[in-house]
Amino acid sequence: MKNKELGEAIVKKNQLLNCVYNNTFETFNKFKSASSNIISEFSKAYSDKDFLYTDKGEFEFNIRFGADVLVFSMHTNVFEFSRLHEVMKLPYIKEDKERSFCGMINIYDFLTDSFDYHRENDLGYLIGRLFINKEKHYFIEGKREIGLLFNNFNTSVVNEDAIEDIIRSAMEYANSFDLLTPPFEDVKCITVGEVLEIPTKRKQITAKRLGFEFKEDIN
Repeated sequence: MKNKELGEAIVKKNQLLNCVYNNTFETFNKFKSASSNIISEFSKAYSDKDFLYTDKGEFEFNIRFGADVLVFSMHTNVFEFSRLHEVMKLPYIKEDKERSFCGMINIYDFLTDSFDYHRENDLGYLIGRLFINKEKHYFIEGKREIGLLFNNFNTSVVNEDAIEDIIRSAMEYANSFDLLTPPFEDVKCITVGEVLEIPTKRKQITAKRLGFEFKEDIN
């Protein structure tokens, strides 16, 4: 490939990546605004202590409600799907391969106590990840309702209503995703060092599920 052709290819690719990044960043800011409004509504209706929105910077924020904290984070890179991914089989993608390049927003579920008591070894779970392309079409890979409701990549264009639905669905899922006791064999031993540590900092992992897998529900 000659310099001119290579230069044009690089510029074209960079323009695509910038477009996708800008769409994702714009969408993420809309998630921030919608989340803040939703939490504010709950706070006014119930209790300020039970509902809290926290902006953690350009690429992360979290919402706290009851026993859960949802962490929303935007990845700064743009991704393309594997040739084996189901998305690549869609006529929508086959018509224009550039549509398969997407920005990504992840949604993680944590326990509020993990943050309140600084339990650094506790686990959070990825319950959904949102993909957005150059045309602001989106779909979600996720748990139960989240993944099932928002998977029409060829027709779904991200907007304020869709964003609010996604946030509420994530909250609903987290609220129904209960804390189970860990297997007895996993916690039957404890070291002297752990006993001597400050109780809130003991290295005992707490999480809603042990052995959790992203593609399966263990309920």
